[in-house]
Amino acid sequence: MSSSLAGKRALVTGASRGLGKAIALSLARAGADVAITFEKSVEKAQAVADDIRALGRNGVAIQADSASPQAIRAAVASAVEHLGGLDILALVAGKQVAVQDVADITSEQFTKTYAVNVFALFWITQQALPHLKPGASIITTSSIQAYQPSPHLLDYASTKAAILNYTRGLAKQIAEKGIRVNCVAPGPIWTALQICGGQPQEKLPEFGKQTPMKRAGQPAELAPIYVYLA
Repeated sequence: MSSSLAGKRALVTGASRGLGKAIALSLARAGADVAITFEKSVEKAQAVADDIRALGRNGVAIQADSASPQAIRAAVASAVEHLGGLDILALVAGKQVAVQDVADITSEQFTKTYAVNVFALFWITQQALPHLKPGASIITTSSIQAYQPSPHLLDYASTKAAILNYTRGLAKQIAEKGIRVNCVAPGPIWTALQICGGQPQEKLPEFGKQTPMKRAGQPAELAPIYVYLA
């Protein structure tokens, strides 16, 4: 373990499993106290918080519906209360559902995908900014889908392009406050999103094989870049 983030306080969204979990644990190993948000899996989220505390850091799990502005704002307020402030936002929570035909995407799915993936960034930023001091860091999560959208991920891919644009604009706006804003745009990564409807099941055996390494990445391989940016 390192102490590069000793004394820092981080909020990681969508961190009961997958990439968010890997990031939360990596931040804790680097010395940060970490609050995580989760939506449904209380047991998994509490296990992550327990793992953070086992590393000698303050860890807390906060249940919140990422599609609800009230819930997500309350989650930020709870993180500030439990950690005594905020220095790092790692915004990872996402919704991804594969649909082959645009005619079959419901308005409910399209709206919720944007709420979870894009609107929540706005709600969190507004709520957290008063607590972020110079030297703080906001890290968003886009995707290769922002540049090379898959036809079966029309709503998800377009949110990832929106995240990229939001990040660039926010970075310019709050740089004068001494707050850095960066975006990570991964290629294919094995997460729960992929196996829970995020990819057509028949495509899973080939997922990631088009990359130079001929395989999808693992969350633990990607998490260190968030520590670096933090």
